[in-house]
This record gives sequence, C-alpha cells and structure tokens, in this order.
Amino acid sequence: MTARLTGKVALITGATGGIGQAAAELFAREGAQLVLTDIGDDRLRGLAARLEADGADVLAQRLDVSSLEHWDEVIELIDRRFGRLDVLINLAGVVDWPGIEDTEQSAWDRVIAVNQTGTWLGMKTAMPLLRASGKASVINTSSVLGLIGSGAAAAYQASKGAVRILTKTAAVEYATQGVRVNSVHPGVIRTPMIHDLLDEQGDRQPDIVRTPMRRAGRADEVAPAMLFLASDESSFITGAEFVVDGGLVAH
Repeated sequence: MTARLTGKVALITGATGGIGQAAAELFAREGAQLVLTDIGDDRLRGLAARLEADGADVLAQRLDVSSLEHWDEVIELIDRRFGRLDVLINLAGVVDWPGIEDTEQSAWDRVIAVNQTGTWLGMKTAMPLLRASGKASVINTSSVLGLIGSGAAAAYQASKGAVRILTKTAAVEYATQGVRVNSVHPGVIRTPMIHDLLDEQGDRQPDIVRTPMRRAGRADEVAPAMLFLASDESSFITGAEFVVDGGLVAH
C-alpha cells in the first residue's frame, strides 16, 4: 500500500456501482477512511463488510442523492463519526436512452434529479466540512456524453453537460477556499448500468466502434483518475476535465 490517502475521509455516492466499487476498493487500499452511500442497503452493507474485513474504516449509509434531507443526515453522521471530510465523489447516476421526442417527462425529471441535482446537493451540504479540511477535493462524475452529442439519451446528456459546467463554476468559487473541484468523464465503461447493452451489441456497439481502442473500459481503469484527483498530487488542478474514454472524444 502506498497510502496516498492516509488521513483523508472520502465520501463516495453510488458506491455499489461498477466505478463506485472500484474507487472504494482502491481508496481503501490507499489508506482512506470511507463513507460509502447508495440508494439500496443490502449490497452497500456487503461492500462495507468486505472492506472492513480487510482493515478499512468504513461508514455505510443509505442515501437518495436527490433528497436534501438525506444529504443533511449523511453529512451530520460524517461530522459525528470523523469530524472531517476531505474528498467528495459525486458518482451516483441513472441513465435514460430515448432522444428528445421520446423522452417521458417523468424519466427526464428522475435523471435530472439524480445526476444534476444530486451533484449540486452533495457540494452544497458537504462544503462546510470540505472547506474546513483546507485541502479538499470534489470529484464530479460527468461523461463523454457531457462533452459531445450522441443523438440520443437526451436527459442523460443534459444532466452530464450540466455537471461539467457546474464543476467549473464551483472550482472558481472555491479556488481560494481550499477546495478543488474537477470532473471525470468516462467513455464506454463496462458497468451494471450498461452491462446488458454491451452483452447484446458486443463490439458492434456504436460508441465502441467509434472508440480508437475498440473496446469498453473497465471500472478499475477509471478509479485511478479519481485517486489522483483525490490525492495531494493534484494540488494545483481545479476546474479540469479528466477524460477516461479510450480515445473516443479525440476525433
């Protein structure tokens, strides 16, 4: 263990998803104290128990990221348990695939509530503890679909584009307050969110065809970018976009 996060408390939302779990495992190996949250309890408790068995200090708590009340409860628990927060990873997200005309308003509202509002609420409620840290890092999860258009997934693309620019304005706002804010933009990553789609389409999946590396990425190929941004090694980086996409947006 290189202990790049020793002494840091890190909150990860959507912790039982593919990237969330990979980040939690990596951060635990690097010495972080972890706050793991997700919308469901069973898988969350299982992940926490497994990491604790390996020696990690873990607080697991159910969190609906679209709820201000839930966020307030989680931040209060963190303050009582650890008395600090150094890293916030806004990772919880949902996807809806239809384009403009076929998107239902209920689906639009849900995607925006989780992906966009949830990211804002995370920063809003956690910021007092993050500022108190003096050298905190916020990592917001956008997507390559927050950078380029696909002709589909209207709600998802709108939410991820909003996360991208929300990250930049937060980075400017808190640049002199000891809080760095950056965004990570995964490409096609084999996670539970799109597992069925990749199994159905395989290498014919359009975004894989457009990816120069000609394959989907793995969750453990995204987590190291988050580790770098969480660590003090990235102390002069804020408002940046970290793209992990096998070259998809390079052309």
